[in-house]
Amino acid sequence: MSHYVRSLLLKILKQGPIPQHIGFIMDGNRRFARRMNYKQVVEGHSMGSDKLQEALNICFYLGVKAVTIYAFSIENFKRPKEEVDMLMELVKTQFIEVYSSHLINKYDLCVRILGNISLLPIDVQEAAKKAVDTTKHNTGTILNVCVPYTSRDEITSSIKSVIKSVENGHMQIRDINEEAIEKCLYTYGSPPLNHLIRTSGEIRLSDFLLWQCHKNCYIHFVDCFWPEFSLWEMLKIILEYQFGYN
Repeated sequence: MSHYVRSLLLKILKQGPIPQHIGFIMDGNRRFARRMNYKQVVEGHSMGSDKLQEALNICFYLGVKAVTIYAFSIENFKRPKEEVDMLMELVKTQFIEVYSSHLINKYDLCVRILGNISLLPIDVQEAAKKAVDTTKHNTGTILNVCVPYTSRDEITSSIKSVIKSVENGHMQIRDINEEAIEKCLYTYGSPPLNHLIRTSGEIRLSDFLLWQCHKNCYIHFVDCFWPEFSLWEMLKIILEYQFGYN
């Protein structure tokens, strides 16, 4: 696709209503690497990282306010140690690259880490904290990086926070409701989730944003691996949103 055609398509899309919050389950990196006969599956994850930069640029250019990505599930710690170690190194590298990313200044991007960060190696925790601290005052757009994360862990953490508020006398048991739990979710402060996109052809949510996608959210299962996700796929998804927009 030529740069002119790409720019024209994005400008046309930008004229219609744009979802304010999109979530990505970036699935298929390992299978893509195997299909391409790469020596190590981490090469697929590396290509997936490049694809993420492209997807973020498209989203934020169109006017999406928040993007939430499933970078690493708590369940992924069960994978072979060699792969987990390589993934942790890749995650750390991505956080370090945030400091110099053109997306930060271009879109006044605020990076947030959602998940049980205490499970990460110390060096990855430090890189994550620096990415957050470097961008915490930015107010233009939000990138929520879920690492390490599961929705069950998020909801459990939220309920624990509500219980603690009751124990500390900050609220009464009768005040516990959906709104109280939602205010303690990791994603609080981001717009409501409009789209949840999963690549690789798998039709499951894999414990990602289960609370957030319970209503008024389009769920898309795209039949391509994440490194293959293209502007055409994004075009179809945004157009579906625009035609169904009330």
